[in-house]
Amino acid sequence: MRTLEVRVAEEADRGRFNAHIAQIGGDLLQSFEWGEIKGRTGWEPLRLMVWDKDQVRASISILQRELPLLKSPIFYAPRGPVMDFTDAAALDCLLHRVRELARERGAVMLKIDPPVPKFRGDVAAILSSRGFRHVDKGLAFDGVQPRFVMQLDLSPSEEEILAGMKGKTRYNIRYAERKGVRIKENCTRRDLAVFYQILLETAQRDNFTVRAYPYFELLWDHLVPRGMGKLFMASYQGEYLAGAFLFRLGPIAWYVYGASSNRHRNLMPNYLIQWAMIKWAKRQGCRIYDFRGVSGDLDPESPLYGLYRFKTGFGASLVEYLGEYDLPFRPGLYRLWRKSEPWHKSILKWKESLGSFLKRGD
Repeated sequence: MRTLEVRVAEEADRGRFNAHIAQIGGDLLQSFEWGEIKGRTGWEPLRLMVWDKDQVRASISILQRELPLLKSPIFYAPRGPVMDFTDAAALDCLLHRVRELARERGAVMLKIDPPVPKFRGDVAAILSSRGFRHVDKGLAFDGVQPRFVMQLDLSPSEEEILAGMKGKTRYNIRYAERKGVRIKENCTRRDLAVFYQILLETAQRDNFTVRAYPYFELLWDHLVPRGMGKLFMASYQGEYLAGAFLFRLGPIAWYVYGASSNRHRNLMPNYLIQWAMIKWAKRQGCRIYDFRGVSGDLDPESPLYGLYRFKTGFGASLVEYLGEYDLPFRPGLYRLWRKSEPWHKSILKWKESLGSFLKRGD
């Protein structure tokens, strides 16, 4: 007979906590380190593990933060929980403890967005049977995490991966090499500042916002020394042209942030840097290279179609996840949250950006 027990994951459990996530093929956003990073930007991490004797059956890293307008906290488990959802006993054991914590803390809801493919209708049914409500965030990037991602299978050889790319992508990679673009893989923290300046240049050109520099310092300090983050930079004749930040945990590597200068864009440094990261991930034993989000609207006339075109050029395939699910604990406040969500998100984003500045002096 199984005896399941839920325990809070402490510092001593860091290795086992992360090992379970890697074993299941979970996301780095559920890692112990990610909770630490978000803990420096206004969230409180709550980590739970479901044990079956000496085996971990489920884990979840919950981020708690007070809703500024409702004055009550929410629970959010980015890309969590990490488990086999068909293990009903482990799921119910975990949710029972989460509900207890919600009552203790007055939480409005738990939001999850596990990296489970949409074709897993059985998992959707399991979540619904436990009281979760699916939240449709459309086809673009309105969700907290992207519902549509592009993933490249790294099991073939490098030659086979290259051959599986579109001809234009292969040409651009070789063109950059031929023209003398060089990739630096052993980047230092000093390179991070250069990368950030190029990222600001990219944001201004492409009209999007970026987090303050101290946030990227947090990413570096918590992930890079542990081999969970890596910066790549592309240069030409001694001048940096592009950079990209990669996450890695277990069998998966994620391309998270990319930037390119306005200078020498014709040299195609972004293509060569992607190829360098793909090869690096394969050498580390990764099975999947995740290009992260694209729009689910695949109409070539869509303004976001260029992201899909760029990523599919490397041979990546589109994966659609189940999306976001909310488990309400306080129905009345939950309804208010749903109505005021855009305002709350704006305020939380501002507070998180401010917090990344203020807490660097701790």
